Amino acid sequence: MKDLKHMIYFESLLENAYNELVRKAKDDGKIALGYTCFHMPEVLLNLGDCFSVRLRAPNMGSMDIATYYMASSSCEYSRALLERAIEGNYHFLDAMAGVDCCEAMNRCMENMELLETNDPTKENFFWTNLDIPCSDDEDSVTHLIEQVSRNFLKPLKEKYGVDISDAEIRKSVEEHNKICRLITEIGEFRTEMKPVITGSEFHKICLVTYICPKVDVIPYLEETLEEIKTREPDSKNHYRARVTIVGSEIDDPELIELIEDNGALVVADRFCYGSFPGRSEITLTDDEDALTQVCRRYLKDTECPRQCSDHKVQYRYDRAKELTEHFHADGIIYEQMKFCTYWSFERTLASHVLQNEYGIPALSIDRPYRSGTSGQLRTRVQAFVESLEIKMIKARKEEKEKTKKGDE
Repeated sequence: MKDLKHMIYFESLLENAYNELVRKAKDDGKIALGYTCFHMPEVLLNLGDCFSVRLRAPNMGSMDIATYYMASSSCEYSRALLERAIEGNYHFLDAMAGVDCCEAMNRCMENMELLETNDPTKENFFWTNLDIPCSDDEDSVTHLIEQVSRNFLKPLKEKYGVDISDAEIRKSVEEHNKICRLITEIGEFRTEMKPVITGSEFHKICLVTYICPKVDVIPYLEETLEEIKTREPDSKNHYRARVTIVGSEIDDPELIELIEDNGALVVADRFCYGSFPGRSEITLTDDEDALTQVCRRYLKDTECPRQCSDHKVQYRYDRAKELTEHFHADGIIYEQMKFCTYWSFERTLASHVLQNEYGIPALSIDRPYRSGTSGQLRTRVQAFVESLEIKMIKARKEEKEKTKKGDE
């Protein structure tokens, strides 16, 4: 396929946290707010002149210093962020909005604050760590509203004079929804049997919307969408199978490229930093204040295994099945970051359930933060693709035999 016009630019934005669009926004006097988790409502980080930056550690090398402060059994994502913070890579941030969700990220944020990894010249810089409920009932919604209001919106207004009114929240939701509609429309092209966009291309485009100011990204997305509409697919399909990826945090395009280099086209991305559920629209009504509706939405739509009530577990199984069917995937790759407490339990059980109760072939893997050069992972993906091919060949043979018997 012909290269997308802005793909090289998108890739350049992913090379550094303090990328060109972030620098431009900072030069314009805007306020950069860092965060790491879906449970910190993204739309509330984009009020007024604020813009959200979901933290990554691209081109990560050694994590020795972070391992000293944490532990080698902590997930590599949290250690990678701490290492980069100690190096001063996040000095451009004006506040850090953490959430009390997992012990590894808690320790990461705690060490960032204790080691004073923020820019000491910024007098208004503040740290916050929200207590996130483990359920989605109305009592939990009330608790999240209180946490967001007291620990985030209040200091945001006091420190930077940001308008936190209902009207401003609704305006931020509108901008968020515009991004979501563009990403969703681009992502729907992956349902086609002759794809006009690869999984790695889509992942890079989606990632950019998490790490750059929304208003500056929208023109590039609009132009890319129009380009994809007229893009001609390759005459020959280079992929032997189609897969859905489900699981924990992935901000590494090289992982998606590794999977696709071994014959599996990634057609759906239900993981942290993916388009599901992070790029789903937020519907607001006039019957209730915007903050309440936003908080309820993030608790209801989360697909994190931290919420372990029966209905949420069932929801995640059904959602994986739904996406696999909608995008015509042949199987699921269920992945987790190595040492991730929540996803290690979820992956083990869910991969079994999806394969044995839902009849969906599943590959279960745990992986390092940067896994694009993993020979073991490459071998396992190759074997999984071959197993999917064998399954498809058998299915076609059985269908032919059935048709033949019907003709007789």
